[in-house]
Amino acid sequence: MASSSGSGSTGSLSTAAAMAMAAASGTEEDMRALMEQRRAKRMLSNRESARRSRMRKQRHLDDLAAQAAHLRRENAHVAAALGLTARGLLAVDAENAVLRTQAAELAARLQSLNDIIACMSASNNTAAAVALTVAAAATATATDPFGFDGPSLDDYLCRSSPEMFMFPALQS
Repeated sequence: MASSSGSGSTGSLSTAAAMAMAAASGTEEDMRALMEQRRAKRMLSNRESARRSRMRKQRHLDDLAAQAAHLRRENAHVAAALGLTARGLLAVDAENAVLRTQAAELAARLQSLNDIIACMSASNNTAAAVALTVAAAATATATDPFGFDGPSLDDYLCRSSPEMFMFPALQS
């Protein structure tokens, strides 16, 4: 009932007008020919519209297939980059653990060396005090008015300050 001009109501009016014109001008045969011509024109228009619709649909499907292929390639590329990044992260984590262990070992060694230096410094202060004591004792023994038969100076040094000859770090 629709004509090539547009909506259904307009088509009905133009069809009715065409039938009225055909009836006025001629026979029923002319009217049927006009109706058949319009029906054929509508069918041709519908076929053409359906063909265009199928072509649009096919183009859309082709575009979607191309987009899906592109997204698959991009996904594979991103997955490969993620794998590389994950392997890099594992390598950096392992290296970080090694460096932390080395830093802890070096800190312990540094503390040990600082302890040795502190002990040596304290030992030097003690050794100076012992040396003064030994010198005073040597002077006193050399000038012993009673002729006391005591230990010699060497015996006194070895007996009174054995820590002078030993490092504190080696004692523990």
